[in-house]
Amino acid sequence: MATILLQRRHELGLKKARLAAQKVADDLADEYGIESGWDGNVLRFSRHGLDGTLTVSRNEVALEARLGLLLSAFRSSIEERVQQEFDRYFA
Repeated sequence: MATILLQRRHELGLKKARLAAQKVADDLADEYGIESGWDGNVLRFSRHGLDGTLTVSRNEVALEARLGLLLSAFRSSIEERVQQEFDRYFA
């Protein structure tokens, strides 16, 4: 099982960061079929072969994703895609 860990500082504040995190989740849901839901300031997401969290604070966002065996082969491309989403919404 492979893990993707990403952290990014931002200056959006909590409310805007939550909106940005939701946009990231929506984009990834369209591309990878991920389902997600909020638990406080933690967005939990999953699909077959993948689960994780996107934790938002006033000045930081952190992603932890665990990839199953099949998706582990695509770890680098998935990580690159999430980085692009972070660049787009948390810049």
